[in-house]
Amino acid sequence: MSFINYSSREINCKIVYYGPGLCGKTTNLQFIYKKTNPEHRGKMISLATETERTLFFDFLPLSLGDIKGFKTRFHLYTVPGQIFYDASRKLILKGVDGIVFVADSQVERMDANIESFENMKANLKEQCYDLANIPYIIQYNKRDLPNVVPVVEMKKVLNVSGVPDFEAVAATGHGVFETLKAVIKLVLIELKKGT
Repeated sequence: MSFINYSSREINCKIVYYGPGLCGKTTNLQFIYKKTNPEHRGKMISLATETERTLFFDFLPLSLGDIKGFKTRFHLYTVPGQIFYDASRKLILKGVDGIVFVADSQVERMDANIESFENMKANLKEQCYDLANIPYIIQYNKRDLPNVVPVVEMKKVLNVSGVPDFEAVAATGHGVFETLKAVIKLVLIELKKGT
């Protein structure tokens, strides 16, 4: 899954932010991009469709250490939220090393969360990936809004596997870096197993 660039001595890892439309995937990436040192990040690229954007950028964190003399570079992607962009979602999942499932905490968005989570599992399976073997975490976003599902209820529905999960308000940055650090940690653990 990860790509090794021997000339630059880098291991490139792909992290995909997945979730329903307008759940905060783009907001997460924009906040991370804005707060990342420009010397250690690539350009943010936006592929626009009629109603959605897919964002991408990469960064090279400084304090993660080397793996057998290689630095680790992370490429962050979002998928389009709407189901009718399923082909794009499948393409973006190809070669994934870690996933952040961003759930919208609003009561009226729970069905969309469930549909998107099931769609993610189906798309992974279609590409011969098993979610049980991919580092992933769940972010419960938009916790600042008035009409939200209690986290306990969201966990029962979306986190039956008991993976790490975080409450967030991506618009203010609350929980954004905690989420990112957690998925990076899981990806690095998997990388070290393979070396």
